[in-house]
Amino acid sequence: MNVAIVGTGYVGLVTGVCLAERGNKVFCVDNNPNVVEKLSAGEITIYEPGLEDIFQRNLKKERIEFTGNLEPAVLRSQVVFLCLPTPPGEDGSADLKYILGVADEIGKILARNPGVGHKVIVDKSTVPVGTCEKVDAAIRKHLDGKFEFDVVSNPEFLREGFAVEDFLRPERVLIGSRSERAIVLLNDLYEPFLPAGSSVIVMDEKSAEVTKYAANAYLAMKISYMNDLANFCDAVGADVEKVRDGIGSDSRIGRTYLFPGLGYGGSCLPKDVKALLKTAQDAGAPLTILQSVEEINQEQRKRFYRKVERHFKGKLEGIRVAIWGLSFKPNTDDVREAPVFYILDELLRAKASVAVFDPEAMRNVKAKYGDRLEYAESSYGALQGADALIVVTEWNEFRKPDFKLMKSLMRQPVIFDGRNIYDPVKIRERGFLYHSIGRKSIEAHAPV
Repeated sequence: MNVAIVGTGYVGLVTGVCLAERGNKVFCVDNNPNVVEKLSAGEITIYEPGLEDIFQRNLKKERIEFTGNLEPAVLRSQVVFLCLPTPPGEDGSADLKYILGVADEIGKILARNPGVGHKVIVDKSTVPVGTCEKVDAAIRKHLDGKFEFDVVSNPEFLREGFAVEDFLRPERVLIGSRSERAIVLLNDLYEPFLPAGSSVIVMDEKSAEVTKYAANAYLAMKISYMNDLANFCDAVGADVEKVRDGIGSDSRIGRTYLFPGLGYGGSCLPKDVKALLKTAQDAGAPLTILQSVEEINQEQRKRFYRKVERHFKGKLEGIRVAIWGLSFKPNTDDVREAPVFYILDELLRAKASVAVFDPEAMRNVKAKYGDRLEYAESSYGALQGADALIVVTEWNEFRKPDFKLMKSLMRQPVIFDGRNIYDPVKIRERGFLYHSIGRKSIEAHAPV
């Protein structure tokens, strides 16, 4: 099948490459000439485990092409995926200007080329309820009513760090459409991806649009609940990790997304929570639980930073701090809405000296902070002369470090663990002062 992908950001590139991997001919369109040039030359523009290999393989086999020209891609394709950004506006609502702008262009293209056949236009981006209707109207206004096309909601459920796996072997595929013709075509497109036990769920367009937001908001709610619970455990002297094991063993609750930390970040949850809150408010049906979720998330990183302030009695000027982890989660270079930004801003405001290390996200953070930070070549390099280490992202390489070497490099053996990746008792035995989330702070037992 011939498929067009409009937008080669995170969702678009993963979608295009994975569709090509199953034998489809894919035309990826982007309005940034620099991105098109890099991708055409074989230079991948995002970091995602497993993506590089299949990208190179399908580029070599000429199953995927990159272009800045929308018209030929639309005309040559049966299905056109809109994988465009929906950034939050000042009021939290999703900005649809990119999606509706492309929809308008597609309408003009179809009007100039009557007789090219039925097209399915797919909203792959996360969009507010009613967007399919707006896309349909933006296209239809250029046509005389005779042209056949369908607009479908087909939200993505890709986890950064596992996106290739999620696309190639999805738990479920959601198709929001009332057009039997479009449903049959998308079923045919996705059939090679469906392992035993996964399913295609068909519903109307509005229900599909709400489902995507509802799923992300529910995950955000679990994260904020655990962070709120961790703060309670801090206050009463309980251990949130033991509590997590206890409640996670209940099959009605499950273990996923029950890890306390610095709050959720990334390109999806923060934006989608805000957009759903605004949509619900506009509909006169405010989601009060979700409002609390958002407030807890913003407060969580502030609470954690206050631990640092208390330890140094509010005097951070001249203190050297090492940061391990910059991306909002492991196995990605994505720093959008990353909790680390609040911590970095506060440390710099307090005139602390900050050295950072991340396996993949250094370039993206350097673009924001420039020479205000020191960018270490290794995790241990960041520790040289440090008065404290703050662990922000739970990359695997941080989980089993050489604590003896760490202590020899640091000026003061102090760790603030924002992801609870270390055992407090073992850290104490190694001679570190250890602060985590929802667990009692541990004083160093003895020098090691």
